[in-house]
Amino acid sequence: MSGAEVLDIGRDALWLTIQLCLPALVVALVVGVAIGLFQALTQIQEQTLVYAPKIIAIFISLLLFLPLMGALLGAFMRDIAARIAGI
Repeated sequence: MSGAEVLDIGRDALWLTIQLCLPALVVALVVGVAIGLFQALTQIQEQTLVYAPKIIAIFISLLLFLPLMGALLGAFMRDIAARIAGI
């Protein structure tokens, strides 16, 4: 296996990590901004108000995006297995 192939696999792994994390991070960002805006408008400065909605939203987003994440991981594993078989 050459150095270029190793770098290609590493690049693919990093891109896959970004794709897997992105839905949960975007949902957490949107919910956090919405709750922050709500707190600023109503002047409620409760620190624990952010955590429960954010945890629930991330859990729901993970349930919704789990098939996509599984498909991405499965395709990556098939690609890695094909590369191993080709050696």
